[in-house]
Amino acid sequence: MTATTTSVDQNATGSPDDIPPHAPLVLGIESSCDETGVAIVRGQELLGNAVASSVEEHARFGGVIPEIASRAHLEAMVPMIDQACTEAGVRLRDVDAIAVTSGPGLAGALLVGVAAAKTLAFALDKPLYGINHLIAHVGVDVLDHGRLPTPMVALLVSGGHTNLLLVKDICTDVVSLGQTIDDAAGEAYDKVARLLDLPYPGGPHIDRLAAQGDPRAIAFPRGLTSGRDMQRHRYDFSFSGLKTAVARWVETRRAAGAEIPVADVAASFQEAVADVLTRKAVLACVENGATHLLIGGGVAANGRLRALAEQRCAEAGITVRVPRPTLCTDNGAMVAALGSQLVMAGATPSPLELPTDSSMPIELVHVAP
Repeated sequence: MTATTTSVDQNATGSPDDIPPHAPLVLGIESSCDETGVAIVRGQELLGNAVASSVEEHARFGGVIPEIASRAHLEAMVPMIDQACTEAGVRLRDVDAIAVTSGPGLAGALLVGVAAAKTLAFALDKPLYGINHLIAHVGVDVLDHGRLPTPMVALLVSGGHTNLLLVKDICTDVVSLGQTIDDAAGEAYDKVARLLDLPYPGGPHIDRLAAQGDPRAIAFPRGLTSGRDMQRHRYDFSFSGLKTAVARWVETRRAAGAEIPVADVAASFQEAVADVLTRKAVLACVENGATHLLIGGGVAANGRLRALAEQRCAEAGITVRVPRPTLCTDNGAMVAALGSQLVMAGATPSPLELPTDSSMPIELVHVAP
């Protein structure tokens, strides 16, 4: 079992004017799912970023296998730490703090990263910061676009999470506005891809095929967007019904011996997802007085979601912020970036007995005594 190693480009960084003259040097570790990420950030500048992915090991199973992910993290952790330090041109003893994802995520995978971070913090006598994986997807944008405006709405979309957040202060005040009540957006992509006999992970394959199809070919449902559902779940999402509608449509065609127009199905499904996500995100901005929308998480790399968000936000006078695609997927840079902001804000470090929390509440930015 071998992880694939990639280095993230470092061409885009936050504005130098936003970086304090003596900004902390923070090492971040991410191991919540199937990427082992280690990065080094100074203030809002990304110095080194190494990511090893075990996605190919999971592809044959059609989803992430927790035990395989945990073992891959064990194999990749030390090499990624070494690579990040080499890219950054620093030694481990030079760092000012260690940040690590302590939740949410796969319990065994989280344990590997937290154990590594605790070891480094103890051996180097450095403060430790256990941070929320989801909030880190918001904080990483400082590496591309500088200081976060407040208040701001963040739309987080990934394989395991779909959330709308009101960010008043990235370090102390994050409020959950809504979330998925069943399947996450990325999960729906994977399940629909399987229906269409596309490889795992499904998102990139559906996005590619959708560009060749007609998004108006099939009228798939938009969950929780009308009537009483909209009143009760104003900022919530539901993609289970959409997934089921696609399955029934495909099964009906196959039962009739008809050909499946895969590109049209992909385009119509993707349009339904992007429509709901952007419609509710813009509504959340307008009703909460936010002039900026940040989109984070792996699905934020989706081309149609980005395009529709920019179109609708422009019509509403809202500015869209999206990190570069390599910072949307799980990586150590997002952990180090949020850790750096916590250090600069004077946040209390986490205890060395820092636990993992696979279901960490989204409002908890970091774990403190």
